[in-house]
Amino acid sequence: MKFAVMCALLASMSAGLSACNKAKSPEQVQAQVAQASREAAENDAKADANSKQAEVQASQQLAKDRADAAAKATETRVAAVADAAVTEAEGATNIALAKCEALEGDAQRQCRDEANAHLQAVKDRAKAAKKGPLEP
Repeated sequence: MKFAVMCALLASMSAGLSACNKAKSPEQVQAQVAQASREAAENDAKADANSKQAEVQASQQLAKDRADAAAKATETRVAAVADAAVTEAEGATNIALAKCEALEGDAQRQCRDEANAHLQAVKDRAKAAKKGPLEP
């Protein structure tokens, strides 16, 4: 008897499970395929838009980085030229001060003042050049 009950139970479970995998109607399948296709197309479109936006942002960032690098290079070159001008002016001032020693009194003081004033003017221009037009 147990065997018969088990067989009946097994047969009913098999019938129940086979009913779960019943084929859907062609209209339902077509509707599901159409919905899946629409969702896939929408997702592809969103992915393409995101990709294009990322490319634009990357290009803009690259352009900004290049401009920043160019500006920094220019600042470095200006600073180097300004430093060279100050060094040259210091040498010329030392020579002028040595020549001033040949003079006496007020002439010597005026000679020194002029040499030092020239050096200070060069230093001021170099400082202004290093600061740039946009810096306070």
